[in-house]
Amino acid sequence: MAKKEDDFGMDVSIFEKSGKTAFSQKLIDHKEKVNNAFSDLLVNIKQEAIETQDASKILVKYIKAENISKEEEKEFRTQVYDLLKVLGIGVPFALIPGASLLMPFLIKMAKKKGMEILPTAFNKSKEKD
Repeated sequence: MAKKEDDFGMDVSIFEKSGKTAFSQKLIDHKEKVNNAFSDLLVNIKQEAIETQDASKILVKYIKAENISKEEEKEFRTQVYDLLKVLGIGVPFALIPGASLLMPFLIKMAKKKGMEILPTAFNKSKEKD
């Protein structure tokens, strides 16, 4: 079987070998959406990593008994909340089979209830659009 690699560099023959030809065809048909989704995910993860690094610098500054500003305190608090959100989403995602299918549903339901369960970097990218 020839390797089917599309523009987004993904080898979809893996899905075809396991009998998921319909899924592989949907990936090919919606390659731009898939590519944009992966791109947005990577950008948001990178932004969260930068924010976490900044928060760690603030924590080190605080531990060294230096004064931190109200703005730094707010930034640190926000990042700690974001890390807790990532843990809240990541642990069930990793441990519960099928949790990846429930995530979009949970995110949508949380928004309807006025809760934000995604880290701030993911929300900021949506606000830009």
